[in-house]
Amino acid sequence: MTSRREPLVPRRKPSFSIAIPASIVSDVPHPREKTAKIGLIGRSAAIFRVDEVVVYEDVPGGDSEFIRAVLTYMETPQYLRKALIGMRPELRYAGILPPLRTPHHPLRARSGELRDGEFREGVVVKKVRSGCLVDIGVERPLLAPGLRARPGERLTFMVVRRRGSLSLRAVRAEDVPYYWGYKVRVFRGALRDLLSSPDYDLVIGTSRLGVQVNEVAEELAGRLASSSRVLIAFGGPDRGLYDMAGEEGFDLEEVCDFVLNTVPYQGVATVRTEEAVLATLAILNFLTAPRNKREPRAS
Repeated sequence: MTSRREPLVPRRKPSFSIAIPASIVSDVPHPREKTAKIGLIGRSAAIFRVDEVVVYEDVPGGDSEFIRAVLTYMETPQYLRKALIGMRPELRYAGILPPLRTPHHPLRARSGELRDGEFREGVVVKKVRSGCLVDIGVERPLLAPGLRARPGERLTFMVVRRRGSLSLRAVRAEDVPYYWGYKVRVFRGALRDLLSSPDYDLVIGTSRLGVQVNEVAEELAGRLASSSRVLIAFGGPDRGLYDMAGEEGFDLEEVCDFVLNTVPYQGVATVRTEEAVLATLAILNFLTAPRNKREPRAS
């Protein structure tokens, strides 16, 4: 009996990073609602294969660590959460978060179902003479021969099945050929420094005051095709990117390659940041999707 396999979608080219402000949850007072709003961000990031979520501190004493904790919890495979995260007050309402169902969140939990060459996230359980024992979400830890790592360390592994025996080989997460979740980091510098970072070769700001995306779609598609790392920045509930740039004293259009209105002719007074993230990523996904190709599927 064979199990139905989920489609394995290749890594995105170019790589997408999104920058969201720490003030994104400032308009909702209760931690439950804050958690739900962050959950929409994490879900959108996974749907559109975002590789990095940057939380920038646009206000002092904001919720950057709360946002990082929730997004990190969402990204961490279920079987690793107890060992890597544990009980934290920020995660009191984590039960309402939607599952990501990305390739690194497998549902199969038996070693007999593991396939040679598949990838798994794992946490080192114990050092032994021949390597390390690793928990990858099956009924028993598996040996990673020759591995030297600290107990509690999270790594990416390839399953090796030979003559009925199972073992693991550590690999770089970047070497997994299909989408493997997002990383989360907090940026505590000035917004201008983030938007001017040499880490990105294309920077897109989003604003209701920006140019309508349909007016520059062809140029934007060309720039996306020739870029390797793209940063897409979003404003907050009370202040947009133009407001923040004005307070810092710089010209937003000088540091961004594009400032886009991705919801032209909006039918509501304001578009919330989590809504703008979903709408913007959907448009950029369309512009970067391969043409005349069927969605790749596992064999």
